[in-house]
Amino acid sequence: MTLASPSHSDLRDYAPIGDGRTIALVGLRGQIDWLPLPNLDSPPVFARILDDATGGCIELEPVGEYAVRRRYIARTNVLQTTFTTPTGRARVTDALVTGVAGRLPWAELARRVEGVEGSVEFQWAVQPGSRLQTAAPWIEQHEGAAVLRVGGISLAVVGSEHGPENADPDGVTGPVLRGRFTTAADSRHLIVIVATDGEPLHLPVPQNVDRSVDRTIDGWRAWSREFSYEGPWQDAVQRSALALKLLVYSPTGAIAAAATTSLPENPRGGKNWDYRFAWVRDLAYTAHALVRFGLREETHAAISWLLRTIRENGPDLHVLYSLRGEITSGVDEFDVDGWKGIGPVVSGNPARDQLQLGVYGDLFAICRTYVDAGNILDVATGRMLADMADRTCDLWRNPDSGMWELPEIRHYVSSKMGCWQALNDAAWLAERGSIPGNADRWLAERERIRQWVAEFGWSDDAGSYVMYPGSTDLDTSVLLHAESGFDRGERMSATIDALTAALGAGDGLLYRYTGMADKEHTFVASAFWRAGALACVGRHDEALAAMDALVGAANDVGIYAEMISADDGAFWGNLPQALSHLALVSAALTIRQLVSDEELDGF
Repeated sequence: MTLASPSHSDLRDYAPIGDGRTIALVGLRGQIDWLPLPNLDSPPVFARILDDATGGCIELEPVGEYAVRRRYIARTNVLQTTFTTPTGRARVTDALVTGVAGRLPWAELARRVEGVEGSVEFQWAVQPGSRLQTAAPWIEQHEGAAVLRVGGISLAVVGSEHGPENADPDGVTGPVLRGRFTTAADSRHLIVIVATDGEPLHLPVPQNVDRSVDRTIDGWRAWSREFSYEGPWQDAVQRSALALKLLVYSPTGAIAAAATTSLPENPRGGKNWDYRFAWVRDLAYTAHALVRFGLREETHAAISWLLRTIRENGPDLHVLYSLRGEITSGVDEFDVDGWKGIGPVVSGNPARDQLQLGVYGDLFAICRTYVDAGNILDVATGRMLADMADRTCDLWRNPDSGMWELPEIRHYVSSKMGCWQALNDAAWLAERGSIPGNADRWLAERERIRQWVAEFGWSDDAGSYVMYPGSTDLDTSVLLHAESGFDRGERMSATIDALTAALGAGDGLLYRYTGMADKEHTFVASAFWRAGALACVGRHDEALAAMDALVGAANDVGIYAEMISADDGAFWGNLPQALSHLALVSAALTIRQLVSDEELDGF
C-alpha cells in the first residue's frame, strides 16, 4: 500500500490509460495531470505535469488522509485504484472508454467510484488548462450542462450520483467544475468527462457510459486473448504489450515513441524532447514483437502505414514521421516552467532532418519479419525496397548522427552494423522473390561492411566494439546487433563486459554511451539490450539474473519511462516509453528462444 503524497513528485506515480487515439496519465492521488485532446500529439488540455500554474488537471480523491493501492484490471489498460481512509474503503475504475463499434468519435473519460466498506467522502474537480499558454479556457452555461471551452475543444462533465456543485468561472487559475459525494458499501458513482474538437458536443447518458466501462474491459481482454506468450516474466511481457498497444495510433496504425513531451532526462534541463512521433526504429522493433505474439492486425496496420508513408514522402528515408504520416515541421517552445521547473517545454523534434544510417536496417528488418511470418509484399513495396538496398550500398560509407541523434557527425559503428543488417535482410528477401533486383551487389557490400567493422569498429585497447573509429568510447546500441546476428561470438561477449564495467550502474542498469553518467540517467532500453545480448552469446545465467532485476525496476503497475536514476530509482524522460517496453519484450522473447526449459525452471 502506498501513502498518497500531497503533490506529484515522481514520474513513477503515473499510470497510462488510452483509447487508441490519446493517452491520459493518472497519478497516485487520482489526479490526471496529462491528457492531450483530441489526439495524442495535440496540444494538451490537461498538462499540469508540465505547467503547474495553468496546465489544468482532473482531480478525484478522498477528503482527508488516505492510503492508495492500485492495479490494472488483469489483461486490460483499465486502471483500478483503491482508496482506504479511517472511515472506509472505495474503488475507482478509470478508463478512456470505447463504443459498440470500437473507438468513439469523441473522447470519453469515465471514472467509476464504488463503495467497498464504510463511507468515504470524495471531492473532484475538472479544470482545463491553457494548452501550454496558447488558449484561454472559459465556461458557457447551457441547459442541463456547463460547457468548458479551450480554443476549439469543448468539454462537459456528466455523471450519476457525482454531487456536482456550481461551476466556478473565476477560479484562481481559470474556470473549474467541482463536486463532492460520499460512498457507502455497494454504492456506485460515475463521473464522465466528454470532449470534442471543432465539432458538436455529445452529452452521453451516464448509465450507458457505465456499461461502456465494462465493454472497454471486455474489449481489452478480447485483445489480450489473441496475445501469445508463455514463458518467464509473463506478467511483465503482457503488461509491456498492453503499454505498446496504448501507443498505437489507431486512425493510421502508426506507433508513438512515447505519450508525452518535454519530460526531462536530467535535472539541469535542456534535454527535453517531444516523443509523440513515429520512429522507424521503434516500429521495426514493435512489428517484430507483434509478429512473434501472433497479433496480425496491428502488425499489418503498422507496416502498411510505414511503407505508404515512406513512398509518399520519398525518396529519402526519414528517421521519424508524424502520427498521420507527414514529415514533421520545426520545433516550437512554450512559455511554461516544465516538470519540476525543468524546461524547456517543446513540440516537434529536431531529429527529423538527420541522416541515421541504422534506420535502413530497421526498415528491412520490418519487412523481413513480415514476410517470414507468411505474408506477401506488394509490387510497389518490393521496388522501393530494392531501391533502398541500392541506396544503402551507396550511403553506408558516409558519417551520420548515429542512433542517438547526436550533433557530432561521425562513422558510428552501430550505424554500419545497421547497414549490414539492411543488406543481409535485402538479400534474404530477394532470394525468396519478395523484392526484385540482383542480390550479388548487396551481398558484396554486406561483406565489405563486416570487414570495415572488424578493422575500424573494434579496439584492442578497449577490448570492445567502440562508438566510432579511433576512439575508446563505448556505445550500448551495438548490443542490438547480437540480436540482428551480426556478432554472437567472442567480440560481442567481450563488448558486453566492457560496457558493463564502463557504463554499468548496478542492478543491470546502463548509461547509453561514454560520458552520459554526468549528463543523464541510465537508459532503460540499454539495460534490456544487455540482457538479450547475454543470451545471444550463450551467457544464459547472467541473462536470467539481469532480466529478473530489470523487471523489478518498473513502477507499481509495470510501466517504464525512458530512464531510471541509479541513485534512487526515480523515473526520468518521457513515458510510457515504447523503446523501454520493446526492449523488455525483445529480451524476454530472445531468452525464451535461446535458453533451455531446464535453465528457465524457476523463472
